[in-house]
Amino acid sequence: MTDVTGAEPGPEAGVAPAEGADAPGGAGAERWDTIVAGAGVAGLTVAHELAARGYRVLVLEASDRLGGVASPIEVDGLALDAGAESFATRGGAVAELARELGLGDDIVSPNPAGAWLQLADRAVPLPKHTLLGIPSSPLARDVIDVLGWGGAVRAYLDRLMPVLRIGKDDALGPLVRRRMGRKALDRLVGPLAGGVYSADPDLLDVATVAPGLNNALTQAGSLSGAVAVVLEERAAAVARGDAAPSNASRPGSAVQGIRGGIHRLTGALAERAREHRAELRTSVRVLAAEPTGTGWTVQTDAGGFDASSLVVALPEAEALRVLDGVDGFAELAADAGGVTVELVTLVLPAGAIEGDPRGTGVLVAGDAPAVRAKAMTHSSAKWPWLREAAGGREVVRLSYGSGRTPPATEGLDDAAAVALALADARAILGRELPEPVAAARVRWQQGQPASVVGAAARQRAIRAAAAAHEQLLVVGAAVAGTGLAQVVPDARAAALGIRRERFVEPGRPWTDDVAPEEGAADPAPDGDDARASAGASAPNDTAGAPGAAADDTATAHDRGEA
Repeated sequence: MTDVTGAEPGPEAGVAPAEGADAPGGAGAERWDTIVAGAGVAGLTVAHELAARGYRVLVLEASDRLGGVASPIEVDGLALDAGAESFATRGGAVAELARELGLGDDIVSPNPAGAWLQLADRAVPLPKHTLLGIPSSPLARDVIDVLGWGGAVRAYLDRLMPVLRIGKDDALGPLVRRRMGRKALDRLVGPLAGGVYSADPDLLDVATVAPGLNNALTQAGSLSGAVAVVLEERAAAVARGDAAPSNASRPGSAVQGIRGGIHRLTGALAERAREHRAELRTSVRVLAAEPTGTGWTVQTDAGGFDASSLVVALPEAEALRVLDGVDGFAELAADAGGVTVELVTLVLPAGAIEGDPRGTGVLVAGDAPAVRAKAMTHSSAKWPWLREAAGGREVVRLSYGSGRTPPATEGLDDAAAVALALADARAILGRELPEPVAAARVRWQQGQPASVVGAAARQRAIRAAAAAHEQLLVVGAAVAGTGLAQVVPDARAAALGIRRERFVEPGRPWTDDVAPEEGAADPAPDGDDARASAGASAPNDTAGAPGAAADDTATAHDRGEA
């Protein structure tokens, strides 16, 4: 059983490093242009970008494999994703990077069957016309199926309540509870918004999770009317070509994946970085960093390293621990929190599940106490490539833990965690299931959700603290938010901020050391030309643009929920 723990998670001791990972080593005499702390998606993206421009890059990863939340795990001979198993289509940055890495032909869409919702006494398809579970038509048939007539009528009272003249709500939960009632919050918004953002809806920042909703509230005067306005604006933006069309013909499907797994993306990033002479070292934990007269020095459990620039690509708590001794970071570290999520994957024998009885997966409502999981993905139903690779076997993955609630698997040994996951899968699917032929358990320690009230200000504070120091960058979810669609464009844009001409000791590109007969390609240029070289690969984060949040369940999918 694999148990992934720690700030930069990796498999437990005794599991071999990812193929091709560079062996850890002590400090050498060579000076690096850039040290990257953390080999998750953000760290590998920066390493790839800088090494391609001729920078001498050293990547230090605390775990014994590369990829962070986009790393692989093998279960019964199947190469599966240990964490993220898809990416939100918004912005197009992840798909663009995949194409640059030669994976364009392997970008795939999930089964359009969509996700379901598990209630206390039944499972129903997620309603279609919603924003984070908030219905635009409370009396629609699929909303009544979830809320019942009483709950639906209470939600409809939103249209009859005093008009909202100025939309100014900060937190999502209180807004929904006040306008539509507790049942709408507990059965629709709670599981969907909580599954997407791994946070209590009462703490979610409306401006972050539902851009444009407050303005629409002012325009429409009711919450359901505001949702209708936002959905119409997004559809219009797609029709004008101002936003990429979503593949979400059903709720929970506005994502894409990569044939063979999302971990192929980080594998390709690592391979490309090595081709450009970056050195990637696993099982080396960064302990501290401090500025010097010529750049940065980094202390690790394998010795010290010096570089002209430093990129910290770690989860928030770990990033702030490493930078605790640097001016401006100590006060931020005191408030660092986090969320624990456990994923239990079951590989069931052939014939265990007939068809796709719950579409691609299920989100669990808060008033369904018989199910301890927060969500379940029927992975072999969601991804045709996996169904083919599984050869008749069925793969399901259950998620535990959300927001301030610890995982129901907390304190359980592996056998008990698998037994709980099997019991939950049986309850969700409404049928008896045989014992799994194999199982895996993965534990992730994530930073505090980037979507809660106050998180945006905290991200700005971390960026400002880094900007106060020469040649220091912080990238990843700690500053960009959760999900590959957030992290990738931010990391690519950040890499452009590293400029050799600004180094105290500029050094020489690694290509200067390559003999002509080796045929090394010229490094990509620095400066303004670097952006063109990246193929417009560092777009601004489009979370606030029309259509940017068209995938309500993107982040849940990034983690593998539904």
